[in-house]
Amino acid sequence: MTVVRLAEVARVHGEGATAVHALKGVSLEVGAGELVAVMGPSGSGKSTLLNLVGGLERPTSGTVHIDDQDLAAVRDLAALRRRSVGYVFQDLNLIPSLTAVENVMLPRELDGVRPRRAREEAMVVLAEIGVEELADRFPDELSGGQRQRVAIARALVGERRLVLADEPTGALDTRTGDEILQVLRARCDAGAAVLLVTHEPRYAAWADRVVFLRDGMVADSTDVPLESAR
Repeated sequence: MTVVRLAEVARVHGEGATAVHALKGVSLEVGAGELVAVMGPSGSGKSTLLNLVGGLERPTSGTVHIDDQDLAAVRDLAALRRRSVGYVFQDLNLIPSLTAVENVMLPRELDGVRPRRAREEAMVVLAEIGVEELADRFPDELSGGQRQRVAIARALVGERRLVLADEPTGALDTRTGDEILQVLRARCDAGAAVLLVTHEPRYAAWADRVVFLRDGMVADSTDVPLESAR
C-alpha cells in the first residue's frame, strides 16, 4: 500500500531572476513497510522534499498525497501530522519550557489523549530510544545527542503511519546512530513508512531504496542489496 505519492512536484522560492527552483518535477512513492533514504549534496532539495511531504510547504506545481489524501485538500494539516506523520527536524524544535517527556507527550495531548495515557505512551517510546531516565529533564539540561533522541521519540509516539527524518543521526555517535536506525527499521517492519534524509552511506544502507537528488531533481533511485551492512 502506498503511503506517500508525489507526482511531478516542483517548488519555487521567490520570483523572477532571483527565483530558486528547489525541486523540479519530482515523482516518488513510498510504500507501507518501506524505508527510503534520500541523499544528495547540500542544496539538492532534500529538506524541501520532506517539508512538502509533511505539509509544511505547498508545492508550486504537482501533487502530494499521504494515504491517498491530496494535501492541498486537507483542511487541518496540523491534525494530520499529529495523528499520522512524525517529523524529526534538523533543528529539533523541542520546547525549552517542557521536560523531555512533556515534549514527547505534546502531540498526543493536542490530539485529545488524556495526560496519564499520553505520558505512558511517551515513556514507552523514550525507553525504546534509550533515554527514559532523562524524562524529567528540560532540553537545556540535555546534551545535543540526548536532545536528538528526545526529538526522535516525539516523532515516533502514537500510531504514526509515516516518519520523516531529516538527518536524525546528525548529533549522535556511530553506535547510537545505529541504534536509532534499528528503531526506524523496526517501525518499517511493523508497517510504517519512513523517509530518511542522510549524508551517511552507513545509515542509507539500512534502507530498502536510496533516492539521489541533484539540483532539485531525482538523479537516480537504487534498491539496497539485502546483504548490505544493516
